[in-house]
Amino acid sequence: MVDLAKLREQVAQSCRMLGKLNLTKEPSGHVSARLPGEERALIKARGPEESGLRFVSARDIITVDFNGKKISGDDGLDVPQEVFIHTWLYKTRPDVQCVVHVHPLTVVLFTICNKPILPLYGAYDPSGLRLLVEGVANYPRSITVSNEQLGEEFAKAMGDKQACVMRGHGITSAGADIEDATLTAIKLNDAAVINYQASLLGTPQPIPQEDIDILVGKSRGSGRSVHAGSNWRYYCKLLDEE
Repeated sequence: MVDLAKLREQVAQSCRMLGKLNLTKEPSGHVSARLPGEERALIKARGPEESGLRFVSARDIITVDFNGKKISGDDGLDVPQEVFIHTWLYKTRPDVQCVVHVHPLTVVLFTICNKPILPLYGAYDPSGLRLLVEGVANYPRSITVSNEQLGEEFAKAMGDKQACVMRGHGITSAGADIEDATLTAIKLNDAAVINYQASLLGTPQPIPQEDIDILVGKSRGSGRSVHAGSNWRYYCKLLDEE
């Protein structure tokens, strides 16, 4: 049986982590987690009593069904407008257990300028390289995904990818658990920052295909990065949390 209190706290912890790293414009952005075996999810709420992402506690996490309706939570907390990003990914992708939607400024700049985020590094972060090589989806509309129709449209655009950039808007990442989806969002932002800073120095060149084949080949099929646990603990320590 799932420990609801623990899962709710993990969703809140992901929110605090993303807020601490400035991956969104406050107080927006939301993280959710599927309730195993149910058509319900926990999600960071909006509303008159919400907390900004950096300050989210378990109280800010409400329960919704896959129609985007609030099932439980405090009266001052409402369902986020873009709950349909989450519900449609859960409905169409059984592998997804967590969804993150945030608004990292550097990634948004790339979407505005129609510039790809290139694989500029290898051994620096092989799992980040793998994310870029395997492909980041693109949602070309700059709109609030605020109804069922748009949610379905977005889910089709994201397909089976780990992450999707949204033009003039932000990003969505999905994963097998909360750590996975959160770290994917962080790695995508890191890649965009490196691309941006490299472009200030000159003309960035992707690393050689030979190196890509070796590094991605080593990580493909191994599932989760062997460093994922230590990465998560590192970011928890930034929050002074374990």
